Amino acid sequence: MSEHGSGPVAAAGPALRLSGLTKTFGKPAVERLDLTVRAGEFYALLGPNGAGKTTTLRMVAGLLPADAGEIEIFGVDARRQAIEAKRITAWLPDEPMLYDKLDPLEYLEFVAGLWGVPPEVAQERAVELLHVLGLWEQRFERCEGFSRGMKQKVALAGALIHNPKLLMLDEPLTGLDAAVARQVKDLLVERVRAGAAIVLTTHILEVAERLADRIGIIHHGRLIAEGTLAELRAVAGERHSTLEDVFLELTRPDAVRSEAA
Repeated sequence: MSEHGSGPVAAAGPALRLSGLTKTFGKPAVERLDLTVRAGEFYALLGPNGAGKTTTLRMVAGLLPADAGEIEIFGVDARRQAIEAKRITAWLPDEPMLYDKLDPLEYLEFVAGLWGVPPEVAQERAVELLHVLGLWEQRFERCEGFSRGMKQKVALAGALIHNPKLLMLDEPLTGLDAAVARQVKDLLVERVRAGAAIVLTTHILEVAERLADRIGIIHHGRLIAEGTLAELRAVAGERHSTLEDVFLELTRPDAVRSEAA
């Protein structure tokens, strides 16, 4: 399904395992969610606005406490071993925050220091990331003058500087032009090939269709369908349709009510 093909042989055990994950804000935002992502897998988590996607990823990242359930990242219990889990995890929100007065090299040095990456290793990784993302010529320019696309790339470099094994991206391509989006996608594909796991949320369904090994569809805080595009087509009864057709079929109100029943 994905354009990058299969990655390396997956490590033993899942990259991410959620079991009974629950979060309530007056009403359930995420409800007894079970989900597994493999090492070396590109996984797209899709759903309508308010479905619980971002809430789920924020709980996995340790930014939001879960009310109940289990979160395991490469065998680490993220609710009980939060620091250990964060060391191997990266989270890139849809509106990344940068220190605008820093230039990209300074920002990456700062972030690497927070993760305890040795200076010589951090410098090598920063140089590599800035070259790959097309930011080398701007390495000494303050981030405050950057376009949204450039800021998104700097934030992505910051998320990758400590070489995380699990990378979670919330709408990373929103507002990016085609050239920048292609650079980001290529970098993500390389990370998956190297054995990392990526969980991506996006409203650009063509991106999920092209990149993802598997797709999960969440609605009202529950996982209502999961699998490859071919498997989701079979569930939706739309064997020759696009992911957009399948998504709309599975998330229409009467279909969701039938699933819940």
